[in-house]
Amino acid sequence: MTGLSLRDVGAAYRGRTVLTGVSTTVAPGGWLAVIGPNGAGKSTLLKAVAGLIAHNGSVLLDGTELTTLPPRRRARAIAYAPQNPLLPPGLTVTDYALLGRTPHLRPLGREGAADLSVVAGVLQRLDLGGLAERSLSTLSGGEAQRAVLARALAQQSDVVLLDEPTTGLDVGHAQALLELVDRLRTEDGVTVLTTLHDLTLAGQYAGSLLLLDDGHPVAQGPPGEVLTDETVERHYHAHVTVLGTGGATAVLPVRRDAQPPERGGRDAGVPPSPSDVSETDSPPARSDSPSGGEPASAAGSSRPRRASSR
Repeated sequence: MTGLSLRDVGAAYRGRTVLTGVSTTVAPGGWLAVIGPNGAGKSTLLKAVAGLIAHNGSVLLDGTELTTLPPRRRARAIAYAPQNPLLPPGLTVTDYALLGRTPHLRPLGREGAADLSVVAGVLQRLDLGGLAERSLSTLSGGEAQRAVLARALAQQSDVVLLDEPTTGLDVGHAQALLELVDRLRTEDGVTVLTTLHDLTLAGQYAGSLLLLDDGHPVAQGPPGEVLTDETVERHYHAHVTVLGTGGATAVLPVRRDAQPPERGGRDAGVPPSPSDVSETDSPPARSDSPSGGEPASAAGSSRPRRASSR
């Protein structure tokens, strides 16, 4: 198990500072989700931790500066799944996931039975077993996203960096993916650092949150402390209601011209009981008398009556 620490990490693009002063610690087997509005510096932070861009400050694994590790040791220690990867169209899903085994191979070595077994297990856990021999170019967006995660998990690293891992996934596959990541954390001791746009998913799965805005850390702590109505509105310029559901946190967007739902009340998703329904809530009784009229057709007019032959 490996812990991750950041000390005053910052980064710049073309001379412009886009990230500054990020200090945080993720305990071994912990899960930190980085959240924030678009352009806040979330993906930049993950790239800095992965060593993909120049940065200032320190990134430490169990107290050891990442830059002092040999490249192969660093690749075994940290796996990174980018948000928008370039997928080689000529590879199958299995071939692509096998690239994650590269740090474990000798120079000029080839994958063996053990590597194939690791990849097969990862594909099954990600519901990709049936697509193992499919070309990457034939995958949907959600399937491709899971293939990217498969490559990262095949590395069997102590620290996993996931940049928007639920992008393009429906709610079922998003939940399955995050639950798999959580099992890796709790069962295998993997330390997880993710970025997430979906605040409800972040509040449901991550143990702690780091909120960035305009490249600066502005809040950090348990989801229930970071995700408040006031904090989300201030930094996202959004009108929301934050609800507690079963010990977890959910963020509900609310129309600005609508009343916020009552926590746990009828507007929060609880169906009304029969005693709650007033006469004005009931649908009008259907009238069979001529004065009640007939329902209009789709064109808005009733069918003409056939003239009597008598």
